[in-house]
Amino acid sequence: MAFPLHTYRTLLLALALPALIDAVQGQVGVTTFGIQAKPVIPFRFFDPLTTAERPNVRGEIELDGGFAFGMSVRVGITNAVSLETGIGQIQRRYDFRLMNDTSGYVDGDQVRYVGYEIPITGLVYIRLGEHTWMNAALGFSLDMYPSDVQRDVEQGRIYIFRQNWAQFGVIGNMGVEYRTPKSGTFYLGATFHRPFNDMATADLTYYQPHSFFPYTMRTVLDGSYLTADLRYYFHEDPDKRHRRRTMQ
Repeated sequence: MAFPLHTYRTLLLALALPALIDAVQGQVGVTTFGIQAKPVIPFRFFDPLTTAERPNVRGEIELDGGFAFGMSVRVGITNAVSLETGIGQIQRRYDFRLMNDTSGYVDGDQVRYVGYEIPITGLVYIRLGEHTWMNAALGFSLDMYPSDVQRDVEQGRIYIFRQNWAQFGVIGNMGVEYRTPKSGTFYLGATFHRPFNDMATADLTYYQPHSFFPYTMRTVLDGSYLTADLRYYFHEDPDKRHRRRTMQ
């Protein structure tokens, strides 16, 4: 007995639909807690070097790396989408240099600028294998800067002070995770973070010998950075959470 062509299409769609849903499945209704460590990568593409100049005097500030760490909470919203938030600390590490073309003076040092972040992102999953998933995330972050920082050298100093104690930024993330049956989830990825406004103002000051008037050069730091993300999420059994809700 022959069936119409549209019947075959309907049967094919019915067979393929469960696999399609399974391919983009997240962990609906499950809340997982995780920890993360994120070394900052000084990627040249994002222009980490900032300069300031006055006659015969030049200053440079360059993002040289850093480290971020914290905790995160992931909540499954649908089979394809999760919501993630948390709190973390970020230490940006800057190299700075002061140069005087007339006297040949060159000196510099390193300074760290600390901030705190509360991100909120939406994640979409694609299944790559039995236990392997890829996800992409986009969202916003509340960035907070608790204090200013200063570092002195022989004939100068750098002073970095915040533009605002809190401001918003945009974050984008992509990575791959391996979900073990009972031992949690291991994640490897990368995140780009860019504040909407400049993060801080930096004053580079050169003290010329035998002069009462210092040379101060002012510039801004936008605070953008790229990280390599290492995360671990503790195991939470979806069936166990379902049984808890059923018993209540």
